[in-house]
Amino acid sequence: MNDAEHCAEVKEFLSSRRARVTPDRAGLPAYGGTNRRVPGLRREEVALLAGVSIDYYVRMERGNLAGASDSVLDGVASALQLDEAEREHLFALARAAGPGARRRARTTPTSVRPAIQQMLDAFTGAPAWVRNARHDIIATNELARALYSPVLRSAVAGPTSTRKANTTRFMYLDPAAQDFFIEYERMAQDAAAMLRLEAGHNPYDTELHSLVGELSTKSELFRQNWAAHNVKFHRSGRKRLRHPAVGELDLNFEGMDMPAEPGLRLNVYTADPGSPTDDGLKLLAAWAASQSIGATELSQDR
Repeated sequence: MNDAEHCAEVKEFLSSRRARVTPDRAGLPAYGGTNRRVPGLRREEVALLAGVSIDYYVRMERGNLAGASDSVLDGVASALQLDEAEREHLFALARAAGPGARRRARTTPTSVRPAIQQMLDAFTGAPAWVRNARHDIIATNELARALYSPVLRSAVAGPTSTRKANTTRFMYLDPAAQDFFIEYERMAQDAAAMLRLEAGHNPYDTELHSLVGELSTKSELFRQNWAAHNVKFHRSGRKRLRHPAVGELDLNFEGMDMPAEPGLRLNVYTADPGSPTDDGLKLLAAWAASQSIGATELSQDR
């Protein structure tokens, strides 16, 4: 990302967040009534709420975050009613604009230590897998390999000799994803938002930019979702999948950063005890044993 691209990113993020906040939501009188020319707050209203001068905020929204203090960023984040992920994204954009910012990518892991694979294999009753920030599948246990077999076996998103299987590439480029992910539209939006958050943290990751470029070129839906400038954490919740062998699964998921392995996240899926999904996971385990879905599928040549 060059300086012009970074400025454009800042401008579009701040202006899109400003457009969401009406004067009423911000506790301000709506001067101009129906004749207001902007859908949300005016720049001067944001400046007032943030406690900065109008000229200073205008410079910020034009893409110049260099030198912005934490207190100023906090003020702008509060004025724009940013959530936790959006606030973190704003601070990441400011760090990238700073004079001391390092213009090189943070290393993104593509493998795990044997001890981590042993840990995954110890989860015998729950799908468990590790991904990096680009959404590459790095390591799995047997049940996760079975669960994500449509991704691992995808002709467009599965592993090749030069890349790992990638869940977001599958989401947007393989038509099978619309059947596999039951809440497809929401999950597609979330996937783009998570990549956007990572792009703010690691703006010089050429492989991430290559992935975004590929998806933007090949998927109109991704272009729309990327242009929304939404960002999102992916920490916990429910994931509804339709597996081709065992049917619908309504899973709990927990996503955890791995402090000893920066850039990697552990995802574990579980089912409510005695639920149809609990039975479905048991059936999936039996199906996996019959299919012999090996770990080599994570990195096989095509």
